[in-house]
Amino acid sequence: MHYLIDTHILLWHSDNNQKLSSQVISELNSSSASLYVSHATYWEMTIKKGLGKLDLNVPISQFRKIAMRNSFHSLSFDNEHYDVLEQLPLLHADPFDRMIIAQAIAEKLTIITQDKKFALYQKLVPILWN
Repeated sequence: MHYLIDTHILLWHSDNNQKLSSQVISELNSSSASLYVSHATYWEMTIKKGLGKLDLNVPISQFRKIAMRNSFHSLSFDNEHYDVLEQLPLLHADPFDRMIIAQAIAEKLTIITQDKKFALYQKLVPILWN
């Protein structure tokens, strides 16, 4: 399977947080899974860290390098993502989530999340719920 990891799932995974379901842990640790993290996630983390809403002991750039060493591939933005984003119904206003959804649609990835607002797009993109 090919997955796009939502921000909180990445953070919980990095902390070995007990909030992750056994199914999600199994998929994240599967050797056959391809795991992607959107640049929107790192952008969101940077903003939240700057606002004091995210406590990380390392700079975001170092966190990203650690994630990449742990088999998470970075997914940058490209024109197709913007095209999908432009056509995406405005069911949810969060710009980070909307870009993650657009990228998942464009790249045919399944999103791993616990954010119930993603359910608004469940007919457009597959979701593995935590």
